[in-house]
Amino acid sequence: MPKSIFLWLSTLSLMAFMPSFAWACACGCGVFDVGTGTMMPTDTGGEVWLEYDYLNQFQNWSGSSETTKANNADKLIRTNFFTAGVQYMFTRQWGVEAEIPYWDRTFKTTTDNPSTNSTQIFNHDNIGDVRVKGVYSGFSDDMSTGVTFGLKLATGDFTYPNFDRDTSIGTGSTDLLLGGYHLGNLSDLTGGLPFDWFVNGEWDHPFITQQNYRPGDEFDAAIGSYYNGFDFGKAGKFSPLLQLLGSMREHDIGMNASQPIDGMQQSGYQRLLISPGFEYDLNAVKLYGDVEVPIYQHFNGDQLAAPIAFKVVVGYTF
Repeated sequence: MPKSIFLWLSTLSLMAFMPSFAWACACGCGVFDVGTGTMMPTDTGGEVWLEYDYLNQFQNWSGSSETTKANNADKLIRTNFFTAGVQYMFTRQWGVEAEIPYWDRTFKTTTDNPSTNSTQIFNHDNIGDVRVKGVYSGFSDDMSTGVTFGLKLATGDFTYPNFDRDTSIGTGSTDLLLGGYHLGNLSDLTGGLPFDWFVNGEWDHPFITQQNYRPGDEFDAAIGSYYNGFDFGKAGKFSPLLQLLGSMREHDIGMNASQPIDGMQQSGYQRLLISPGFEYDLNAVKLYGDVEVPIYQHFNGDQLAAPIAFKVVVGYTF
């Protein structure tokens, strides 16, 4: 095995034992807002991007293991997530960021009518909850450390009659978002080889809610490393990466939230995922992709989980 690849894999294997957290809501959408340093600012100016995420939840989990589907009236939540984003750094200290999501969701569930006891499939697509944040990266001259702060707005539809509140495209809540990130270099540990690392986290706290439903607080984070040695000049630069993602989410609250069964909450969980991926840079254009696979997850009650998730991002800096 070449020395550079061996050191890269060894570094990532050691990082796998570092504590971290990430993902989100019943659909697992919060993980899309943490991860690789692709969208972390490194200079003044702006960046726009289009992101696509795919999540197919069909496994019924309770606690730390998969269980029989008969225990859950919901059978499938399949979602295509489309997000348009923009970030602009006015100076090397201050900037803004906004994301506008659009979701296409299919929901398969068993009706509550005992006379029919039939399974129905519903599909709904609409704009999701917009996120608007400020960015401060003035802790060091190289902009390697920063904090983010802002709001998730209640712009997503949460009134579609065939969806529960915890499966709706919008939460109906306005949330406070607080996050932080750091980018670093590992060359001293890798004999001068061009490895970088990053850590990124965000806390989501709903503070304005509607119609007797408050989604649980959540904390999402990621830690990972990537190799910067594959530079092909005019043909661009290719960077393989590996990251750990995790989440802690509290249970939902309110009359329209999933109610406890036999004293057990039916929402809230913890997850840890491993995510190999890549970034390809060609002048001002960035292409990023990864897959996200759970290596540990614990759910309150019975909830639908996905065995894998996919992400693709195309960005342009200006």
